[in-house]
Amino acid sequence: MNANPNPFRRVVIAGGGTAGWMVAALMSHVLGRQLDIKLVESEEIGTVGVGEATIPTLLTYHQLLGVNEQEFMAATQATFKLGIQFENWRNVGEHYIHSFGLTGKDHWTAGFQHFWLAAKQRGQERVAVGDYGDYCLELRAALEGRFAHLPKNGMNYAFHLDASRYATFLRGRAEGNGVQRIEGKIAEVELAESGDIAALKLADGTRVEGDLFIDCTGFRSLLLGQALGVAYEDWSHWLPCDSAVAVQTASVGAPIPYTRSIAHPFGWQWRIPLQSRVGNGLVYDSRRLSDDEARSALLKNVEGEPLTQPRTLKFTPGQRHKTWHRNCVAIGLASGFLEPLESTSIHLIQRGAIRLLQMFPAGGVRQCDINEYNRQSQDEIQHIRDFIILHYHVTNRRDAPLWQHCAAMDVPCSLAHRITLFRETGRVFHAPNELFAENSWIQVMLGQGITPGAHHPTADLMGDAELSNFLGDIRAQVQRTVAQLPPHGDYVRNYAEQPAHR
Repeated sequence: MNANPNPFRRVVIAGGGTAGWMVAALMSHVLGRQLDIKLVESEEIGTVGVGEATIPTLLTYHQLLGVNEQEFMAATQATFKLGIQFENWRNVGEHYIHSFGLTGKDHWTAGFQHFWLAAKQRGQERVAVGDYGDYCLELRAALEGRFAHLPKNGMNYAFHLDASRYATFLRGRAEGNGVQRIEGKIAEVELAESGDIAALKLADGTRVEGDLFIDCTGFRSLLLGQALGVAYEDWSHWLPCDSAVAVQTASVGAPIPYTRSIAHPFGWQWRIPLQSRVGNGLVYDSRRLSDDEARSALLKNVEGEPLTQPRTLKFTPGQRHKTWHRNCVAIGLASGFLEPLESTSIHLIQRGAIRLLQMFPAGGVRQCDINEYNRQSQDEIQHIRDFIILHYHVTNRRDAPLWQHCAAMDVPCSLAHRITLFRETGRVFHAPNELFAENSWIQVMLGQGITPGAHHPTADLMGDAELSNFLGDIRAQVQRTVAQLPPHGDYVRNYAEQPAHR
């Protein structure tokens, strides 16, 4: 495809919700004066709105937009998040936390896990070891329910937020930068003779023409999937859960600074604490649990009075073969879906929007840009896919058909390599542009029950006393810092609550 000599100025975003307004807010903030940006959405079509937990990369998005954190948190009823607690994933009755941030101190030849493994091998009678998580500030603060912004080497954190309020918050910023919202339901996607999208025809007959179209229509993928015919790659052979049911409940206590992910025989349940309510959901395999059974199971396992009626969602985990085709880019659920086990949905929207702006086709679409965009998008979501599969595959559970299947299934070669490398050597290597760094993989693999068979010889250069002091100093520093932090609920109330909720 050759460069179009006519500059691209008319951008049409199909669909609102979190994806549409995240794209609109960022694009209008960066290029608003150069572009005519229209967003088409219908109040008749609800948003999925289950992605209420985020990861620390959202802070980068907010920095790009110049968002005031306190205003954002008040507007979205947000709380802080330091990680995710996984309950019953390795064995029933056991739990671990995948926290943000670093654990311990690395040596240039070897990560901290090697020194911890060496101490474990020598035995508690020679070196006081403790849990791997004892050396991570974010993890210990999460367990003790504490949080504060720290001036130096601050904690890594994200947010729990109300996704509907977040879309409204971003809409205000986008419209303030000139984005025009058009109310209407898309009835037809009109194609030009070239095969590109020419316009969206709405139910009332309105035509919305554009040069570049961004598909944020959710699972329906009206533009990229239906109109342009880009096929979908199904990953359900690795990720068998295909349904979710969600409900909001009233808070029964102070919000904790972490997400809870609770494994059940038929799937897993999330609990996401906001300032005045809790988001709850159950992700399950509909071949092993009916929708009615899922609703009943969720309502039996929530705390607090339900504030909404349970809502069921159907999905197929996977990705479009292309996320950019011709003059259409799909962002969010229209491009693919991974269950919210590691809270990556909003991150993928953010990355899609940033990547598009980095490759924005001001002079027209170029195939080299399309190819590079698709390559980066594919690599990113496959990396996250592998990380999620890891939770299901490496488990001691054999108490239900779902877990038996997941433990026995073949996994992608890329994941099998990571598992084998860590199991045999304790090593983890981070490839450029991958979302999850070494410590994330280490925490989850240890938490799921993988014990490395060896450690790096650098750790053996330390004698017992030196190794004990090295570990003890780190653990003591973590304990001292956590002890100085205020309770998370108190900090949120003073920092970011709306006056009506105080």
